[in-house]
Amino acid sequence: MTQDIKKIEAIFKDEQLTEVKDALEAAGFISMTIIPVRGRGRQGGISLEWRATTYRVDLLHKILLSIVVKAEDVSTVVEIITAICQNDVTGGGGKIFISPIEQVIRMRGGETGLDAI
Repeated sequence: MTQDIKKIEAIFKDEQLTEVKDALEAAGFISMTIIPVRGRGRQGGISLEWRATTYRVDLLHKILLSIVVKAEDVSTVVEIITAICQNDVTGGGGKIFISPIEQVIRMRGGETGLDAI
């Protein structure tokens, strides 16, 4: 049933991408979409100094990872991502969003639901 499918979207620092991707692959989660994005959270950006001048960067470069999994795999995927990304003490560690998927259709073969992921 399609209610057994969830989409996990994780936004995190781009320098963490390789470690997150490799850990997910090692756990058997191969299919994912990676999109470079810019944004800000509660921190509102960062202050930087260059040539004795301080300036504000309010939209930071991040990665948006999107992965669709069986509902029973959500906690495993979330644990993998947070184990890598929550250890960042500099702030701006990111967010994870989990949403139900109404339907999945594989365009190549026409499979639907769990068979399509």
